[in-house]
Amino acid sequence: MKFTKKQIDRYSRQIILKKIGTVGQKKLLRSSVLIVGAGGLGSPVAIYLAALGIGNIGIIDKDVVETSNLSRQIIFSSNDVKKKKSLIAVNKLKKLNPDIQLKSFQKKLTIKNIDQIAKRFDVMVDGSDNFRTRFLINDYCLANKKILVSGAINRFDGQVYTFNFSKNESPCLRCFMPNMPINSDDNCETEGILGTLAGIVGSIQANEVIKEIVGIGDTLCGYILIIDALKLTFRKVKLNKRSDCFCYEKK
Repeated sequence: MKFTKKQIDRYSRQIILKKIGTVGQKKLLRSSVLIVGAGGLGSPVAIYLAALGIGNIGIIDKDVVETSNLSRQIIFSSNDVKKKKSLIAVNKLKKLNPDIQLKSFQKKLTIKNIDQIAKRFDVMVDGSDNFRTRFLINDYCLANKKILVSGAINRFDGQVYTFNFSKNESPCLRCFMPNMPINSDDNCETEGILGTLAGIVGSIQANEVIKEIVGIGDTLCGYILIIDALKLTFRKVKLNKRSDCFCYEKK
């Protein structure tokens, strides 16, 4: 593929990076990413991936914008309240970067529709707010050898995981958390959340996606990044592949 003049201008600051260059930028433009959830995490992820030139982005979210979302879900404004999140997000991203393809899925991701929706994407970004969806995405990506970048936030704490299931040594979410937590329905509605934390974690997720697609740097695959926004500490903890993991037993 050849770059247009507008593309060269738009992506010039990335292209001049030796570790990205024209080859890396072409990889981004040819890539496809599905973002699950257009909320606190999905908002910064979507904005950065669109700006960076991910060629095909899908956003799935069944919810509408609520006033309580606006403190952390930075892709929305007051005029968007009561409108469909995924549709509004896609429309705004088109204005940010008309150079890419965008698709809105205004529905809940379930075991019945995940393959139909996700099979067309190379990478999945989990910005969901419940463990049932996280486990569903994890199991699907593992079975189909996709790259998964998952984030979680609660109160003042955040976590980021990268699973590259094209690599046999990659652990999965179930290696860290074999069973559904008892408090699996806890979310920011009941626990609270610092809005800026969503931006921190979402930006790191977007950064992980870029590194995996271009093939640069050291990703978080095989680690958990734990963030404490109050102390502003970042801690990487080794996550090993468990031989007794339920998810791997199914392979």
